[in-house]
Amino acid sequence: MTTSSSFPGSDPDFLARETLRLLGPAPDNWVPDHAGIDHNVAIVGGGQSGSAYAFALRRAGIGRVTVLDAAPDGALAGVWRARARMRKLRTPKNLVGPELGLPTLGFQAWYEARHGAEAYAAIDRIARLDWADYLDWYRNFLGVPVRYATRVVRIEPVSGAAPQRFRLHLEVNGQARIETARKVILANGVAGNGAAFVPAVLSQAVAAGLAAHTADAIDFDALRGKTVAVLGAAASAFDAAAVALESGAAAVHLFARRDHIAATPVSRVRAYPGLYDNYHALPDATRWEQAIRYRRAGSTPPADSVERVLKFPQFHLHLSTSLSTAEVESGRIVTEVQGQTLRFDFAIAGTGYLVDPSARAELAGIAPHILRWRDRYQPPADARDDELAASPYLGSGLEYLEKTPGAAPWLRDLHVHNPAGFASVGVPLGDVPSMRRDIPGSVARISRDLLLADLALHEQRIRGDVPADFGAEFYAGAVWKPAGAALAAA
Repeated sequence: MTTSSSFPGSDPDFLARETLRLLGPAPDNWVPDHAGIDHNVAIVGGGQSGSAYAFALRRAGIGRVTVLDAAPDGALAGVWRARARMRKLRTPKNLVGPELGLPTLGFQAWYEARHGAEAYAAIDRIARLDWADYLDWYRNFLGVPVRYATRVVRIEPVSGAAPQRFRLHLEVNGQARIETARKVILANGVAGNGAAFVPAVLSQAVAAGLAAHTADAIDFDALRGKTVAVLGAAASAFDAAAVALESGAAAVHLFARRDHIAATPVSRVRAYPGLYDNYHALPDATRWEQAIRYRRAGSTPPADSVERVLKFPQFHLHLSTSLSTAEVESGRIVTEVQGQTLRFDFAIAGTGYLVDPSARAELAGIAPHILRWRDRYQPPADARDDELAASPYLGSGLEYLEKTPGAAPWLRDLHVHNPAGFASVGVPLGDVPSMRRDIPGSVARISRDLLLADLALHEQRIRGDVPADFGAEFYAGAVWKPAGAALAAA
């Protein structure tokens, strides 16, 4: 007899539980233990990518995995309840995400189980807070143990150790601590290989507490009745402008260097499997050309992000304009725009991120050894881009490569899953579109590397004797004997 609690309608997670039941238990950890190693894999970042990696590694039989996140608790992990300000995700709702090909663990199944199939069909894109709720469920349902309030301060290779390992200098709830790991995955968001970029023109305003980057926590309620400048014309800039207006700002001026707002995503030309799935095999010149086209076209804000600010008559758009000066006078920012003096109470830089590993405290010591695109490929003069050229040139397992062969072979054990890999892989790593392809491939590389690093132990293991399930007496009575043989024996 089936109890009522077994019916899908009474348990929103019924199908997800069935998926895990039918998958069977995850394989036992097959990676040999070694003295002095705390973790086989350390994942830096407990957001959507870090959680998906933890699940994928578990299903690959790789144990002793730790997930580290600097956020004080799960509610602030990732970006969705912290600095993300869009109302909806910018990607299509039906992309494969952290479920990695298991549909009942995906957003659609989760949403339909709680709101119905018709409700899912009615949405065009996923609401930001719905996505945050789904990710909370994903972590909790799959039992992904994230260690919050744990900041990675420095990643240090241990020279001469066998097998290769890193010392992770951590700050855990404000206390210094050192742990070791054989592999490290940097699933740490948009600034994971660099820093937020704030134009130098705002340096005085930042020092005076009158400017911030969209990556920062901003008290928008404090902007009520104030005049705000927003620099940049990508989605994050429009979203910040919208929140300021919705919070009661008296006026918001958005400054765009281009003479138009980018409206056609260049990335759409890559949205077919043949190219996307094999992107890493493309020639460097082809990958560079695509990255340059994307950067020069500009990041495209969704139409609804633009529409959100156009509802306000106190929104002012300045095209082909950048601030050349921004002086702080009497607690306000004063600038000249097209011959007119404008004064602002606050400025927000929606100006993106620099790719510069040396700007990250945890990577500063190893940054000089990392192979960059500028070390590997020299584009034609009309396709130069120094900022893009600073990007790490990643291997096919999303691993760092060494600039000087033989100088830092341990770099292959640091895997990158943040947007710094864009030039190498064709999409911003860490965004939803990168999950289906790049997480399984990276996990497969990690698995291979761990196996080969302990090959002698594994060879010994597979050559070992296996106890027999039964002896010859188990089937002796069924062994056929010719009649002549039986008479001769008599």
